[in-house]
Amino acid sequence: MTPFADPPAFPTLTWPAADGPQSVRWRSEAGVPPPKRVVLADDRTTADSAYRLACEGTALLWHGDFQNARQLLQAMTRRLERKPPKRATSPLDAFNQHRQAQSQRARTLGMLLIPLDADYTIPLRRAPDVRDACTEVYGAPAAHASAVSLRELLGLIGAHEWRKKGVEIPALGERIHPHYGVFSPVRGEYIDLVARTPLPSLQRAFDIGAGTGVLSAVLAKRGVRSIIATEQDPRALACAQENLARLGYADRVEIVHADLFPPGRASLVVCNPPWLPARPASPIEHAIYDHESRMLLGFLNGLAEHLEPGGEGWLILSDFAEHLGLRTRDDLLAAIDRAGLAVAGREDIRPRHPKASDPSDPLHAARAAEVTSLWRLKTR
Repeated sequence: MTPFADPPAFPTLTWPAADGPQSVRWRSEAGVPPPKRVVLADDRTTADSAYRLACEGTALLWHGDFQNARQLLQAMTRRLERKPPKRATSPLDAFNQHRQAQSQRARTLGMLLIPLDADYTIPLRRAPDVRDACTEVYGAPAAHASAVSLRELLGLIGAHEWRKKGVEIPALGERIHPHYGVFSPVRGEYIDLVARTPLPSLQRAFDIGAGTGVLSAVLAKRGVRSIIATEQDPRALACAQENLARLGYADRVEIVHADLFPPGRASLVVCNPPWLPARPASPIEHAIYDHESRMLLGFLNGLAEHLEPGGEGWLILSDFAEHLGLRTRDDLLAAIDRAGLAVAGREDIRPRHPKASDPSDPLHAARAAEVTSLWRLKTR
């Protein structure tokens, strides 16, 4: 790893050295600023020492064996988990504590850093080849060396494997290949709802916030002749385009860059917004948290003017937020009413994911009670 001398136009990580401060490009897909205090660490660094420094806000730039760095990260994780959680007084309190613990975990474990050469090679012993995974996320190699948290790097590696392997979608009889930062359809309940609910028409549909393109693919498989799928995120646009082309639906599904709705009207407008009305802590969390219900309310308030006469809007939403105390059912029904819409019907499904039956999960009570619904909405 060769540091650079001239100040670049991107965030930099700086650490002291015998011949003066050294700097490399800082990478963080979560938008975390570079740590202000950095020390060099290697195979002699103990887990207790690393954990103490990380808790104090000091990052450790690793110069030892890569596999030892992975073991050190696991040891730091075990130390984090030793602290017993506080007793929550309500589901909302449990949710807030859970998010706080997640934030602390990410902050602490994110302090173990790995160097990357300009071509994304890791200049460490027993390091894996991560060049393809890094290129998928960071783009073509740049002219400078960089550093990234080991935790993020492992996430890139995992996402790369998921992208190659794909996620089996029974409703399609095919696999969907998620890109890094695009919500993966590992929870299939909402897909099953779209696959089984009677279609109001086969003429034209809009898929709002297409993500991987999985719902557009399901609609195309069911015979909808023309679909416009919208997305704002460049990674999601590329991901949906790739999946739909591979599945043979590119001639029936148009992918467009748009905030919510495309121009015009459709007989069916489908939207699966993020289910929790809370502020995302990082760009990647935008698929989970819908701050101030922006996407939910934007969909509801714009739906009527984008529906053909007799058409339906399908809102796919979990009641998880209701069980956590983040939103009430009355809030949702009032928003539907204010938008000039009426509920024509509802399809429900229970969760199948492992956390729903895991009593050790801090949000188990809410997860066990969760129901995901497809709300069939029409104009009044």
